[in-house]
Amino acid sequence: MVKKANPWLASGVPRGASYDQRFEDLAAQGADVHGEADLVDSYGPGSVLDAGCGTGRVALELSRRGHRVVGVDVDPSMLAVARRKGPDLPWVEGDLADQTLDIGGPFDIVVLAGNVLIFVIPGSERLVIANMAGLLVPGGRLIAGYSLVPGGFDLATHDAWAAEAGLMLEDRWSTWDRQAFTPADAYSVSVHRSPG
Repeated sequence: MVKKANPWLASGVPRGASYDQRFEDLAAQGADVHGEADLVDSYGPGSVLDAGCGTGRVALELSRRGHRVVGVDVDPSMLAVARRKGPDLPWVEGDLADQTLDIGGPFDIVVLAGNVLIFVIPGSERLVIANMAGLLVPGGRLIAGYSLVPGGFDLATHDAWAAEAGLMLEDRWSTWDRQAFTPADAYSVSVHRSPG
């Protein structure tokens, strides 16, 4: 089997600093940039995997709130920023679809924030969901937020593959601050829970 290249890395242009600066600017303007961390924190997890952590915004905030956090991302330029901002946290470079990825665990929550499921290599979403489900403790939660793009990765497929991985849909919102979801919404936050 030929391994496909991640289209987001294909250009070879480091994106970490510019991506991080966008959120720094939003925070400086008074925007709340911790909605994902607020939702994850509300479940009271002891351990969290920030899967597709980017520059570490969510992982760093969760760590500040006292949670044990590991961050993993495929983009070395994003991880360089995360490591600079949180040198004491474990940051792992790796592909979420890699079944041999060693990131520890199990975790109370695996969070896929920031459109991770639509940024992975097209066709690898099913494997990513299965891999992340396999890292959960019994009763653990997989929380994923992403834009609903016509013709793109959809909720029915997400739910089917989560169920195939042993997870049941627990909640779904249109925002990280738990606004009610409707079929007309352009964004979803889904919480799937493992049995136990």
